[in-house]
Amino acid sequence: MPDVILPVLNEATAIPKVLARLPEGFDPLVVDNGSTDDSGRVAKRLGARVVFQPEPGFGAACWAGVTAAESEVVAFMDCDGSLDAVQLPRVTDPITDGAADLVIGCRRAEPGAWPPHARLANLALARMIKRKTGLTLSDLGPMRAVRRDELLALDMRDRRFGWPLEMVLKANVAGWRIASTDVTYTRRDGRSKVTGTVRGTLKAVVDMTRVLQQS
Repeated sequence: MPDVILPVLNEATAIPKVLARLPEGFDPLVVDNGSTDDSGRVAKRLGARVVFQPEPGFGAACWAGVTAAESEVVAFMDCDGSLDAVQLPRVTDPITDGAADLVIGCRRAEPGAWPPHARLANLALARMIKRKTGLTLSDLGPMRAVRRDELLALDMRDRRFGWPLEMVLKANVAGWRIASTDVTYTRRDGRSKVTGTVRGTLKAVVDMTRVLQQS
């Protein structure tokens, strides 16, 4: 069954809830991206495999997880409590069944879960992706699944917030079958480093715009 790569930065309070919701057979691989709380120790105490990635950046954490993973299919998911791990089969099953090469969980937000500035930025990004690739994606959601060897072959370079977009763009160029499915998005524990502030969202937009320009 898939390794589930869980990048974390100071998510000690959310980790127990997230791990408790993992379906049977899904193995948690927590990547501690420089936490100053007990995130790594909490995850390890609860039975997760933990990798420490001192290089800052969402993409750096994801890449460390990919290189450390051992399963044929890998899944990615935020570890802040905003996504329900029970829904992971929605993104992994089409991969294991051979129906898709990349599956993205498009967030369907409960009231108050997705700030307006982040929702608008996501909509603008979706439009840019459609103009660039022809792909119709409502979201670049943080829950997704892919075959590990094929992802390694994409030669991912971004180590910041442009990582999710780079994956989609390179997968499209490689002729992958890209699919999406709805996943529930709820209020996270604490404030998001990205969507929780306008500044965080702008950083993500800058990173993704750079990736679009370079592709």
